Amino acid sequence: MDIRKVKKLIELLEESSLTEMEIVEGEESVRLSRAGTSGQQMMHHAIPVSMPPAAPPPASSPLSAAEQEAAAEAAIPEGEQVRAPMVGTFYSSPSPDAEPFVTLGQKVSEGETLCIIEAMKMFNQIEADVPGTVVAVLVENGQPVEFDQPLFVIR
Repeated sequence: MDIRKVKKLIELLEESSLTEMEIVEGEESVRLSRAGTSGQQMMHHAIPVSMPPAAPPPASSPLSAAEQEAAAEAAIPEGEQVRAPMVGTFYSSPSPDAEPFVTLGQKVSEGETLCIIEAMKMFNQIEADVPGTVVAVLVENGQPVEFDQPLFVIR
């Protein structure tokens, strides 16, 4: 499945009132799920449809979902955020035994590769939009990322 099709599916999901969609094309499939207002997390990989939905968070939570999201945003240092342009798996280096593309405190130039996101068995290089110093790396190697999720902060 072409990455342009996946991006179009993301746009369709965002524009609609749907909370989840699954598309099967031959042997490939993609399942997109929107985070609900009940604070449930976005699904990162396909699961069997027959599984029951995840239990909502306990009602005795001291912070609401909106408050938790605001707290997470506040923890991100100021600067230019580099965000994930797609859903996929974050890789900080070109191979498991290689050094990361960038490290905390490293100076980067515009267009320099910061990481790779694997989506639909395609490896997409994510480049710096602005020159500066990497002041935060917000994702761990091998972690699934969501569309528009902050990955780095460059100041």
